[in-house]
Amino acid sequence: MTTLTFALRDSNTMLRRNLRHMLRYPSLTFMLAGLPIIFMLLFVFVFGATLGAGLGGDRGDYLTFVVPGVLLLTIGSATTGTAISVASDMTEGIVARFRTMAIARVSILTGHVLGSLIQTFVVLSLVLGVAVAIGYRPTANPAAWLGVAAVLGMVSFALTWLAVALGLVAKTVEEASNTPMPLTLLPFLGSGFVPTDTMPAGLRQFAEFQPFTPFMETVRALLAGTSPGGHLITTVAWCAGIALTGYLWARHRYNKL
Repeated sequence: MTTLTFALRDSNTMLRRNLRHMLRYPSLTFMLAGLPIIFMLLFVFVFGATLGAGLGGDRGDYLTFVVPGVLLLTIGSATTGTAISVASDMTEGIVARFRTMAIARVSILTGHVLGSLIQTFVVLSLVLGVAVAIGYRPTANPAAWLGVAAVLGMVSFALTWLAVALGLVAKTVEEASNTPMPLTLLPFLGSGFVPTDTMPAGLRQFAEFQPFTPFMETVRALLAGTSPGGHLITTVAWCAGIALTGYLWARHRYNKL
């Protein structure tokens, strides 16, 4: 059996382990979905009429505008679960035991990444289901939906590796639950909930050049059935950079343990 075959086999084992944890503790999945859903309901039903009027429409138009931001907020908040899971393994000593066994070292982190990606898509499905239930009606065709799934998967993959690194450097589980917080806040400081051209100059410049704005604009365009243009290229570039940074950071930290 080749080294690659061993790595794939062990990664599959670690993935099953993480999926069993997800099924055993479903409250974490619902908690990760709860925050974005609450924000969506708050913004749509409390502020939606006013913010929709600012867009030249009504509450329904604001719901259409805000859903892409909520989906990216969901991915950002899901990184908390990833960091907590990794930190729990590191602080409880199970990783030290794994390292004494004849398993591929890469499989431990790979299992976390793949398990987190599955959990993130489950949470995204819950959030999108609630959005549809309250009146969201995207106009994307099947090809555009595939594009949406690809973009959300790409962003999730990049941020998951970053979350794995944050979980590895955290000294406690409590610390790991706090360090991904900026990834939850960045959608609010971008084009997720209001257009960037309504912001003051300094904040507008930050919003236009931070990574979540092209993420959200790409998803917004695809869901509306239009071309994302240059936002898609920027999204790919940001995701590649974040994924590479997170992976190298996580690998360096894991190899030092």
